[in-house]
Amino acid sequence: MTAFFFTFDPLYFLYVGPFLLLALYAQWHVKGTFARYSQVGLRSRISGAEAAQLILRGAGIHGVRVEAVAGMLSDHYDPTSRTVRLSEDVLNARSAAAVAVAAHEVGHAIQHAQAYQPLQLRSALVGPVQLVNSLALPMFLIGMFLSAQALMVFGLVLFGATLLFHLVTLPVEFDASARAIRILEGSGLVAADEMDGVRKTLYAAGFTYLAATLVAASQLVYWLVRSGLLGGRSDED
Repeated sequence: MTAFFFTFDPLYFLYVGPFLLLALYAQWHVKGTFARYSQVGLRSRISGAEAAQLILRGAGIHGVRVEAVAGMLSDHYDPTSRTVRLSEDVLNARSAAAVAVAAHEVGHAIQHAQAYQPLQLRSALVGPVQLVNSLALPMFLIGMFLSAQALMVFGLVLFGATLLFHLVTLPVEFDASARAIRILEGSGLVAADEMDGVRKTLYAAGFTYLAATLVAASQLVYWLVRSGLLGGRSDED
């Protein structure tokens, strides 16, 4: 019953493998796109940090800090401390890519200020999902080892919670990018003929979230099939 845990399982690569490859491609694509448009300057000569501050002031948002964070493409907005954290490649850089990423993160700050419900839901899920990620696979495997369907189902519910987090993340990220594009188009910080680099940088970043969601969905389907709860197939077959 549990032999497949210790051997190569081609079924896993059939269900999940293509989406893992897609996720790897998405990561490669976003890094390449960011690197390309990091070399494209803007006539405004504005940096990522300056763009973030100007957009925050323009939106009437006060009390949000902009600070540096270590790591490449580690940029994020922290709603608990109301802080936009920008990597060194974004904070002081004066490029289309840097301003695009900075505007995206400020988009999250604007979502927070406006009580954007998907962001509130994602923030509420962060803690529980971190716990779920550590428990889902052990619960499922123990359930299969003991032939305890209740434990398997519990593990699958936890996998489903992880997928839910990814699904909630998609509108949050896509909306932040859409806000960034609208703000930069209307603010004059980026000229119309410079927006191509902004859009491509943000679209590439959005693709990584979509790929991660597809990986999570394919993993859930795989474990449903392995448990026999989907398709009538189980490891005992």
